[in-house]
This record gives sequence, C-alpha cells and structure tokens, in this order.
Amino acid sequence: MSWLEALLLGVLQGTTEFLPISSSGHLVIGQHILGIEIPGNAFEIVVHLGSLLSIIIVFRKEIAALIRTINSRSTQRYILTLIIATIPAVIVGIIWNEPIKKTFDNIGFVSAMLIITGILLFSTKFMKRGIKEVNPVKGLFIGIIQAVAILPGISRSGFTISAGLLAGVSPTKAMSFSFLLAIPAISGAGMLMGVEMITQETQFSLGWPVILSGFISSFIVGWISLKLLAGIIKSGKLHWFGYYCVAMALIIRII
Repeated sequence: MSWLEALLLGVLQGTTEFLPISSSGHLVIGQHILGIEIPGNAFEIVVHLGSLLSIIIVFRKEIAALIRTINSRSTQRYILTLIIATIPAVIVGIIWNEPIKKTFDNIGFVSAMLIITGILLFSTKFMKRGIKEVNPVKGLFIGIIQAVAILPGISRSGFTISAGLLAGVSPTKAMSFSFLLAIPAISGAGMLMGVEMITQETQFSLGWPVILSGFISSFIVGWISLKLLAGIIKSGKLHWFGYYCVAMALIIRII
C-alpha cells in the first residue's frame, strides 16, 4: 500500500466512521474499487486510532465534565449506562468474531446491510423529537442495536443515534451518548485486532508514510465529520443519509 492509498482510505474512514453511512462497509468497498488487499488488521488499527482521537477532541468538554463530577450520583449512573450499553457488542464480538470477519469479504452482503441502514435512517424522518435523558434501560437498548452494527454495511453511529431517537432521547443527547459509547467500542475493537496480530504472530509491516497518512487523515476528516453531523442532527435531517446508503448499495451491486 502506498501513502496516497493510505491517505484515501484514511479520508474514507474519517468520513464514514461518524457520518451514518458505515465505515466498515465503505472500507470494504474502497479496497474493492482500488484493488487493495491489506494483510492483517494493522491498517485498520491505525485509522481507528485516528478516529478515536477525533472523538476525544470533539467531546473533550463532555469527557472532562464526567471526570470532574465522577463523585456525583448522576455521573456514576451515566457511566454505568455506558458500561451496560457496551456489554452486548463485547459479547457478540467475542462469540461471533470469526463468522463476522467472513462477511467483510462479501460485497453483496455489505450492499444488503447498507440498504438496511438506509431504511432505518429514513425512518428517523417520522420520529418525534424526544426530550428524555439516556437511562440504563434505554442504554441497554442502544447497546443491543450497537452490537448489530458490528456487521459491515451497518452504520454504528446511524443505528445507535436512531435507537436513541426511537427511545425518546433528545437528538443532541442521543448523539453525545452514541459517540461517548464509541470510545470503548473503538478501543475494544482496536485491542482485539492487536491481540489477533500478536497471537497470529503477524508483523506490523506498514511503513511510517502509510501509518502517518492513514492516522492523520482519519483524525482530521473525522473531526470535520463529527462537527458536520452535529449540525445535521440538530436540524432533523438525519434521514438524508438514508438516500445515500440505498444509492451506494445499488451502485456497488452494478459495479
């Protein structure tokens, strides 16, 4: 892989990790179109770390507030809710890791999952704007939905934000919870990939130009995407991405 290909895939990751159009599905599509075969999980770890850093930067005030008020019952309840919501994805990732990995090689499967993502996003057009907070019960519901988003073509952000809206959570709080929930999800996925590399004795053979190109581009574009998504959610236009997902699914069926 060249540094330019890494740059392009980093941009793709940074855009699709946070905009509700499935980063995993688009990375599969991108590699398919560019004819790139990336051995092992090393590059995925690099671009996921870039995405993780962008979340931490954008939501730094929310993270700082949680740390600052860690002794309050409301903060402890919120952190407990994040932990509860993380559990379903951990269980699914451990038990069904191998079958799920095989779906990443199936472009037809990715296309079908993109259509499902598109339908769910389009349905948000008809959801009433809620005003509720995220509680442990709603958090568990969102976490179960997040577990489904492990599949390529299913958007993690799209599914979790839509689940929050469906549960009556306010759009801003649904987005905040979704991306704070992404911190353990992305960190856990990266750790799992790293463990696989170690146990399979796979060498981290990427050169520094590739590593830096992928990391920096995924971070910068991820930061921009998060800011863009916040504005779209506040305006109630999340369903716009539904049209894109269905269109992309049909396009990759043709090519």
